[in-house]
Order: sequence, then C-alpha cells, then structure tokens
Amino acid sequence: MTTQRVVGSIVSLWRYPVKSMMGEELNATEVGKTGLLGDRAYALVDSSDAKVASAKNPRKWPQLFDFHAALADAPRTAVKLPSVRITLPDGTIVTSDQPDINLILSNVLKRQVKLESALAEQRTATAEEYWPDIEGLDHRDTVTDFGLPVGTFFDCAVAHLLTTATLDRLRALYPDGVSRFGGFAQTSW
Repeated sequence: MTTQRVVGSIVSLWRYPVKSMMGEELNATEVGKTGLLGDRAYALVDSSDAKVASAKNPRKWPQLFDFHAALADAPRTAVKLPSVRITLPDGTIVTSDQPDINLILSNVLKRQVKLESALAEQRTATAEEYWPDIEGLDHRDTVTDFGLPVGTFFDCAVAHLLTTATLDRLRALYPDGVSRFGGFAQTSW
C-alpha cells in the first residue's frame, strides 16, 4: 500500500491571456503541454520592429502592467480561442473582436502595435529584455533580443509555481515588491 503525502496546495491560480499584462485569477483550468489553456495566447507586437511587447523591457513598455486581460469565455481544447477583454489603464474595457482594437491600443501605448494570437501565427517571435547596470549580470545597461518558442508567447516556461516559503523569502529580500506589484503571486504565474 502506498502512502500519499501532501506536499502542498494551490492557493491561487492565475492566467495571463496577453503577454506581460496583468491577468485573471481562476477557480479551475485545463492544463496541457503548453501550460494553462489560454495563458499568453495573445501578445502585442510592435509594428516598427515586429518584436513582441515584453515587460522585460520597461523602458520601451513602461505601461504594460497597467493593463489587465481576461478571456471572454473559458477556452476549450480544439475550439477557436475566445476573444480577450482588455482593461486599459483608465478603466475602459475593449475586446480583441473590435475592428479598431489595434488603433486603440496603439494610442494608449503611444506606439504602433498589433494584438496577435499565438495560434494565428506559427512563426518564431522575438522579444527584448533590458539588463540593468548591475555587476555580475551577463550584460549591463543594454537591451538584448530573445526568441520565444515557435507558436507561443512564453519566455521560457509554460508555468511557474511559487511556494509560500519562496514568497516569504522574496518579501524579506524586497519588502516593497508586494505593494509595488500587487502581490508576488500575481506577477509570475
């Protein structure tokens, strides 16, 4: 007889339908080989250089965390991806179905962008990240490009699990992080 042992429990589950925007808390979701269904299903693409908008380059994209995204319906396997509702920094809600969505987002961001679906484009996407001037980093005070897996808008992993012990340690190391970002758990699921 095998003994089962509880090693943890899920306290909060988050999906981020648009890369680098704040997301939505979930009660349940389908999980597959590409993580939570509908997670990072959309991204903004800069029309000037075709790079995916990423909060990893805050000098270029300082407002991304001011946007919130939620899928209009629960996504299902083998069914067209539902539209996404985006709450703009001023509280206005727009949807990916609107014919002027790209113009609206471009005006708010003051940069020409296009909202794209990872499923619509089976291409290799590129994003950028800023490296601050900190000793010991691979690069200092520079922006570098990084590739995203084909057909996705994920940086490196399809899911991130944070333990309460990790969150406690992060709070101890950076107490301002909780109030600044609205909670560590919300920033990395």
